[in-house]
Amino acid sequence: MTVIGAGSMGSGIAALLASAGVSVRLLDIAGPVNDRNAIAQGGVQRQLKAEGFTHPGAAALVEVGNLDDDLQTIGDSDWIVEAIVEDLAIKRELFVRIERYRRKNAIVSSNTSTIPLKDLIEDRSDRFRKNFVITHFFNPPRRMQLLEVIQGYADRETHLRVERWATELLGKSVVACRDTPGFIANRIGNYWMSVASLEAIKSGITVEEADATVGQPFGVPRTGVFGLFDFVGINLVPLVWESLLGMLPQDDAHHRHDITDNELFASMLRRGLTGRFGPGGFYRRALPDGSKVDEVIDLQSGEYRQRQSPSPANYSGLRALCENAGSTGDYAWKVLSHLVQYSAGIASEIADDIDAIDLAMRIGYNWKFGPFELADEVGADWIVARLEQEGRDVPPLLREAASRGGFRPQVAPTTASRERAGRQLRLIDIKQKSAPIYRNASASLWDIGDGVACLETHTKLNACDEHVVEALQEAVRLVPYGHRTLTVGSGEGRAFSAGAKLDVFIAHVKASDWAGLRNFVASGQNALLALKYAPFPVVAASWGLTLGGGCELMMHCDAIVAHSELQAGFPERNAGIIPGWGGGTQLLLRHLERGAAPEAAALQAFITIVGCDVSRSALFAREAALLRPGDHILMSQAHVLDRAKKLALKLVDDYRAPDSAAIMVSGSQGRAALQAKIDAELAERKFTQTDAGIAEELAIVLTGGASADLKISEATMMALEVDAIVELAKRASTLARLEHLRSTNKPLRN
Repeated sequence: MTVIGAGSMGSGIAALLASAGVSVRLLDIAGPVNDRNAIAQGGVQRQLKAEGFTHPGAAALVEVGNLDDDLQTIGDSDWIVEAIVEDLAIKRELFVRIERYRRKNAIVSSNTSTIPLKDLIEDRSDRFRKNFVITHFFNPPRRMQLLEVIQGYADRETHLRVERWATELLGKSVVACRDTPGFIANRIGNYWMSVASLEAIKSGITVEEADATVGQPFGVPRTGVFGLFDFVGINLVPLVWESLLGMLPQDDAHHRHDITDNELFASMLRRGLTGRFGPGGFYRRALPDGSKVDEVIDLQSGEYRQRQSPSPANYSGLRALCENAGSTGDYAWKVLSHLVQYSAGIASEIADDIDAIDLAMRIGYNWKFGPFELADEVGADWIVARLEQEGRDVPPLLREAASRGGFRPQVAPTTASRERAGRQLRLIDIKQKSAPIYRNASASLWDIGDGVACLETHTKLNACDEHVVEALQEAVRLVPYGHRTLTVGSGEGRAFSAGAKLDVFIAHVKASDWAGLRNFVASGQNALLALKYAPFPVVAASWGLTLGGGCELMMHCDAIVAHSELQAGFPERNAGIIPGWGGGTQLLLRHLERGAAPEAAALQAFITIVGCDVSRSALFAREAALLRPGDHILMSQAHVLDRAKKLALKLVDDYRAPDSAAIMVSGSQGRAALQAKIDAELAERKFTQTDAGIAEELAIVLTGGASADLKISEATMMALEVDAIVELAKRASTLARLEHLRSTNKPLRN
């Protein structure tokens, strides 16, 4: 595949393709005579610095070149992505050159977000048009899930190929858009930002009040609107908003909320206040001399003042907030009503269905609800009645929805477009149609079809407590009665499991209940060992945070299907303890499986655990031996559970539980090497005495304890883990770390 244009978007798309394992050619204009490929190479370096690759090693799949010397090489590409400057004439000239070299049926797509498709290919041949689409990636391409696709004149086969590559290969959620200004997400998102900011200025409320009002109550990230302007850059206002407004007809409602004509925005730009990555924006964290401040812009005077916490809102739900008398209630209603009114008025113009619009806003702007889901949350009929009371227009689509009980009277809000739901295995769908096989306060066991069960944790961030341990034990017992295999996964989008609940540890430590703590840790170990040696295959469907006990749960499965953005690791040192459910044991075993000698294996496991490093991707997790070489990595989180189910079924035939592991340990010699490492960390002040004490207990575990036997069982090593945790729990420094981490979510360096 080829990407043309090595700016932030083009190089980001190339990095995304390479991260998916695709060989990609990145071209840009020719550089100086002594380095013709310098500009394209600079794009690769930019992505390495910005972590646009899921692993630096993926950069090896990017071949750089330049348009003067290498354009003819596109002849071997199935997909050519154009991501050059937003200049129609330059793009058209490039398409003439591309048509000369591209092979039959090769797809050409433009990443433009401002130029209509019909203008891009006005002079191109029918042969070119049938394979041309707009693929609007969102920035940064690695992180943003939304891909807007505008089909235009392309044939159905072209659209299906792009959709297949985007979803299955790159892990994107594809939304089909019409060839209209701003497409879907930016058309509505930019309008919402304009309304929310201008109405706040007009209402006389503060930056803090505005962001608190349009944040959590609307299901919008806590940055709110002014924080979002600071993040994307206020300097984009004259570029993005002027371009969009210039393409929209004069009767479009966006012209009535024109931030490019607002004096506050203009004055901030004149003063160089561009946002978070400049000297300040609506919020300011530091002065030019580097001193720290916590200030916001006064929306009336335009000057900075000390940031204040808004008064706690006294309402239950967005509708109640809008009905509240006062400036913030009036402001909330104005933002809500304009958003729903505008979205309903342009819906038929920008998309085939409202699902596409809601999906685009959820994943493009990270909203909890799209505009039509939001209308249903507060009541479409209530919105219509209030608009009529105020003498405002009611779009036909909104009036029709109100008459039949809402936009989705029979359908619960979804997390994916309906047209894609049948191609994904989602627990939310299973749960709507069936009852669990087993359920307790923290976990459930579900039948997901074809003789496969799925164990789901449903605590906050899927944290593990005594009920999760109980559910693991029950799953091992129940699966053979009617099922052939087990997957472990969840419907929580942010985490496979964020680890063991700190509250459980804290309660035992505060009560000096060492027997209870020992029992909790040992029961978790026994449940995970039962999972590992169950008479049926177990496959983990892992994504997001997979920490501590969650990482141990994943590692005791026969196989793992992981999302590419997996964040796995052992942060236990921050809590004053070590991994207690076999994390050190399993990690040591994996390094031994890779051929490391016992002393080297212990050192590698030790470095991973005491470093508290959380993998920046699944490839980093594989590098750290948290994943095995044969474990599957998918770019698409939406397909992880389905792939785990298929893999589990594939493993059923001729499955035999693994033999009990015998672990080669390095004994006193290995422990001396780890102690030298600890002493060096202390000398360099990388460790406190508390850290050193934790590391010493870990070293005892990883080298086999006091036994002279250099081959021990898993049970023996895991008993050492229990002893180490109880010993550490008795130290005052451990309780301090546990309580500080629970209250602040930050480690205490004591």
